[in-house]
Amino acid sequence: MPVAFAQQYIDYPQYQGKPQPLELKWVPAWATLDMDLRERTEAQTALSYVPGNLQVYDLTRVRGGLAVRPFDWITAYIQFSDNHVPGLPSKYVAGNMRDQFDARQAYLLLHREQAKLFVGRQELKYGGERLLGISDWTNNSRTFDGFLGRYGEANRLDLFSSSVVVVHPTSLDTHGAGLTFHGAVGTIQTWVPHTTIEPFVFVKALPRVSSQQGIFGTETEVTPGAQVVGSLMGGFDYDGLAALQRGSFSNNSISAAAAYIKAGYSAQHLPWRPRLRGEYDYASGDPHTDPQRHGTFDQQYPSNHNAFGLTDQFGYQNIKEERINLDLNPVHRLTLLIQQGWLQVASIHDNVYTGTAGTLIKAPASGFRSADIGREFDASGKYLCTDYLVLAAGVGRFSPGTLMVQNAHGAPNTIAYLSLTYRWVSIPWKGATPKSALKKP
Repeated sequence: MPVAFAQQYIDYPQYQGKPQPLELKWVPAWATLDMDLRERTEAQTALSYVPGNLQVYDLTRVRGGLAVRPFDWITAYIQFSDNHVPGLPSKYVAGNMRDQFDARQAYLLLHREQAKLFVGRQELKYGGERLLGISDWTNNSRTFDGFLGRYGEANRLDLFSSSVVVVHPTSLDTHGAGLTFHGAVGTIQTWVPHTTIEPFVFVKALPRVSSQQGIFGTETEVTPGAQVVGSLMGGFDYDGLAALQRGSFSNNSISAAAAYIKAGYSAQHLPWRPRLRGEYDYASGDPHTDPQRHGTFDQQYPSNHNAFGLTDQFGYQNIKEERINLDLNPVHRLTLLIQQGWLQVASIHDNVYTGTAGTLIKAPASGFRSADIGREFDASGKYLCTDYLVLAAGVGRFSPGTLMVQNAHGAPNTIAYLSLTYRWVSIPWKGATPKSALKKP
């Protein structure tokens, strides 16, 4: 398993089990069926920052896929998704929670030796998914319409041109206007031992945006950067990312940046195999010292869950975070994660942003009087009931800081959740089971 993907579970909820192989005699050898079932019950004590607004609700998600292989060089895949939020009043239902029966993926995969071409509706996710991912924690996890070319294996190059799929809760999801998001991502795993290097450049090109002066124009935003993930002798590991943003936003220029660094130590020889990790995150805000400069970092299309706490209230824009993580493995099938984080705005003259890049609190003209957003304590865990059934639970407590209290967002919020995930995939009825049959296309 590549280093970058082996590290992901620490920060993002990945599947810890595997799909159950089912022999279905009525499925021909040239086809594969798969199913993904997830149910999560959540409770929040101050939803929408309203004191005493306790809400308990379910998030249900059903996915089913069909892959067909008419020839050895082509695969077609289609996946439906049906997502609901029983128990939550409609005024609190977010856009990423509900989507009645819809086509989540539908693509052709053309492959020959080390070259692959994906055409159609598909997932795009790289590294730790801090800038580009599917946001799998949400019910309506993200997909893209477009083209993805890939060449190589351990060392590879991906080129894509796409637009994010627009979700319509009660009608078919639609393709965004044109191809507006492009990228090139390299994955290098053989140059440095025990290290994965992932250089990238993303280009966002939107046809109509409004500048700080209210002038409409186009946006061309270029985000070059790199992520490096690796391990050292003695149980030490590290993960770092740095990105710059340059370009034009109507009549304004873009000048922003973001970075994070994580360093950890694993004591595999001790009971419960503890792993302690420190983390620092930064994404620039706009100081508004130059009216022609746009300085707020654009988080792109990230998987933000648990990047800034389990309560998922903030995005990777105008923010700073220090965090300590402790991972524990008490028994073979159980993993625990305990976290404490401290959050601040990077610039008191810029807004506080949500995980979906919306404005949570608009900065006053004179700026916030404090940079302190607050602190959060989280505890979560996953247990494999079987190889194919995953139980997850967690609780997070956000305590507002001075900035939040002074701007009508001072209600502490506690979130608790309990979820079950089960997956299966069909395999040929007769003969040996090829390894490829157990992999989702």
